[in-house]
Amino acid sequence: MTAELPVSASARLRDLVAGLPDSTVTVLHRGAHAIYLDVEGIGCVGVLGARATAVPNGLRLAAPTVARLRGDGAVVRDGVLRVDGTALPVRRAVDVAVPRLTDAGRAAPVTPVLVTELAVTPQQPERLVGRGSGLTPLGDDVVCGWVAMHRAAGLHTPDHDARVRDLLPRTTRLSAALLECALRGEVLPQFAAYVAALGTPAEGAATTALTAVGHTSGLGLLAGAVAARRHLLDTDGYAA
Repeated sequence: MTAELPVSASARLRDLVAGLPDSTVTVLHRGAHAIYLDVEGIGCVGVLGARATAVPNGLRLAAPTVARLRGDGAVVRDGVLRVDGTALPVRRAVDVAVPRLTDAGRAAPVTPVLVTELAVTPQQPERLVGRGSGLTPLGDDVVCGWVAMHRAAGLHTPDHDARVRDLLPRTTRLSAALLECALRGEVLPQFAAYVAALGTPAEGAATTALTAVGHTSGLGLLAGAVAARRHLLDTDGYAA
């Protein structure tokens, strides 16, 4: 009998996995709290313990770590991802959509965020995508924040999105997947909480929680979001 660990995931990821043909999956990275896989037909998918950053392209375990999953083998069989012989069926859907900006959020003061490692110019993704070290380069995080804030404002950026997609081969598999998620308006829970808290008494705590994500990822996301809000105000984009 196959071992089974139920997981939660976004409805989109659940449906994508369920529609996959049987195949072998490549393990990209294995850590104490997360395993990242290259799944043909989807791209990078995370298997996440509860202590891992809850990326929107992840299958979330109830256990704090991925310690129960040992070895280096992963496959898709019958529409279910199996890691090291353990099936990971999606039993619960989670909402990963960025919330819509409220009127209070649109009117909230914009506090500048300084990212000293690079010039924050997310309107020019060519200057950012792939810049930085680690699984999610800082420049990518800034672009993710900028795009996701535009989705929160209800605005599409098709020309910018096309340029970002053209640049995906220059960054990591995980970061490319997170940029794709941002283009679809799919975000980390800390980013969603920050957007929801804008213009409310909870904004300070939500901002602090966002900046605590990863080594620099949260700060990059915040910098991109702030740049987007400033851009929207300067160009009267909120009126679009």
